[in-house]
Amino acid sequence: MKIQKTLARVLCGFCAAAMLLTGCQSSSSTAASQAGSASGEVQQVATGSAKGIEGDVVVEVTADSTRIYSIEVIEQNETEGIGSVAVEKIPGMIVESQSLLVDGIAGCTVTSDAIKNAVRSALEAMGIDAAPFDVEPTAGGDAERTDETLECDVVVVGAGGAGLTAAAQAAENGASVIILEKMPIVGGNSLKATGGMNAAGTEYQAALGITDSGVAEFIEDTMNGGHQINDLDLVTTMAENSAEAVDWLASIGAPLPKVEATGGTVHKYLHEPEDGSAVGSYLVDKLSKQVEKMGVQLFLETEATEILMENGAAAGVLAQSADTNYTIHAKAVVLATGGFGANYDMMTQYNESLAGAVTTNHAGATGDGITMGVAVGADTVDMEQIQLHPTVYQETGLLVSESVRSMGGILVNSSGKRFCNDLATRDAVSAAELEQEGSYAYIIFDQRVVDDLASTKKYIQNGLTVQADTYEGLAEAMGLTGDAVSNFVSTMETWNASVAAGVDEEFGRNNGMDEDLSTAPYYAIKIAPGIHHTMGGLKINTEAQVISTEGEAIPGLYAAGETTGGVHGGNRIGGNAVCDFVVFGRIAGVNASDYAAG
Repeated sequence: MKIQKTLARVLCGFCAAAMLLTGCQSSSSTAASQAGSASGEVQQVATGSAKGIEGDVVVEVTADSTRIYSIEVIEQNETEGIGSVAVEKIPGMIVESQSLLVDGIAGCTVTSDAIKNAVRSALEAMGIDAAPFDVEPTAGGDAERTDETLECDVVVVGAGGAGLTAAAQAAENGASVIILEKMPIVGGNSLKATGGMNAAGTEYQAALGITDSGVAEFIEDTMNGGHQINDLDLVTTMAENSAEAVDWLASIGAPLPKVEATGGTVHKYLHEPEDGSAVGSYLVDKLSKQVEKMGVQLFLETEATEILMENGAAAGVLAQSADTNYTIHAKAVVLATGGFGANYDMMTQYNESLAGAVTTNHAGATGDGITMGVAVGADTVDMEQIQLHPTVYQETGLLVSESVRSMGGILVNSSGKRFCNDLATRDAVSAAELEQEGSYAYIIFDQRVVDDLASTKKYIQNGLTVQADTYEGLAEAMGLTGDAVSNFVSTMETWNASVAAGVDEEFGRNNGMDEDLSTAPYYAIKIAPGIHHTMGGLKINTEAQVISTEGEAIPGLYAAGETTGGVHGGNRIGGNAVCDFVVFGRIAGVNASDYAAG
């Protein structure tokens, strides 16, 4: 398969739709002394701005030609808990080191760079040369780490959706729990989930009169979507426990009452927040609060490096932070470090063509848990199965939610025509896009979708879209010319007629056709495929136990989420990753805590 050779870019652990609490905040940092310039200059104050992931970041800087005295972020809309971490830390780092070359915050690279560039802009506005500040920050020395030993019942490696779920469930089950997260923020790839959670047989489906989307259908759609190479036992476990998982989320204050269809399914399983918010940041926020409520210890910027084994059983981990070497003795270990979609060396072992592709994955998705598991004898499965997502904004690697198509959006090519079933499986749609001229497409939606789906408002706000009040005007805004304009108008009219008739005669689409695209204004985003999900990982059984190369469960070692393989087979259905991490995160948490108690 040909991959569009755009600049590979690992995003700062977030997608524009992965936000729950955004808004303007301020962060300031002032040097210890502002009594005056050593050179006798008068200190100047100016503002500067640069584009972040969620719009412009504006700073107010006090400086002279020899020193930066203070930096205050006076306007920004970066994602709370993600970009906001850089907003809090980078100004102080610049002032303390007097350097614009300070390292960005891991997982928040785009926001970090925006702050540094905004400071440059402010210096330029003062007429100050930035060259004296373009120096490497003074190293803090090579102080040795101190050693610390901790004990707990269950140690969870990774604070994404699976890790937070496992930790919360283990703590609810009475275990003492420690979570280790190498990034400065929680959430991992789960923060980037923009659609919803698939589940079958839920009360929400029943309340909406959806009666044809049960467990058997969920299993069938998942197996078909995964090209029948999925582990049927794992898929069955996920489907059978999905409704209870939705109920559990509601019990911790995270209800998912909206239900839609998703790509590659016949039935409606996709459960979403009431306001159409991105499901990932919504759940990470709620899970984080539950973990805190249950008294779980969370260590950020602390990387697990090795699983401790005693008599063939997992007995803890070694980890390190910037200043401490940790030995954590635990009665059970849960690996939940996510996949390896940001580890190009690892991915290209299985598919060399991925070397130049954009990824939607956060910077920490480097397969650490898989590596640690293999080191103690764990088996892997489906490592070569790496999914492309068809709707990725190539300039930033931002994922355009599948919910846009679930609510009626369509895809057209540079000739203004549809070219496939827009809601087929992700691999099929991605392959179809790559066959189009230029290997890209446009996703089309209207004001009705914008009104009902919060993530689309962010796409508009952040400049991803073009828009117009007529189909012809939208075609021109997209850059279409000649016959492509009339083709596009015809495509839209044909699609609306198909929705009215309930039949897509062109490509056989059979879901996401509840309403047409006739509510002006109309919107388009230019997209192409990007690396999205690694379906392979550690081999587990239905109890979330890690399986060895000998085919036996490794005592005391559990795993959940994208660290594992087998659930999704050759292609992941949209919405199944969230179901996977909640269902198997809960199973891992319960069984790890039971093992620790037993």
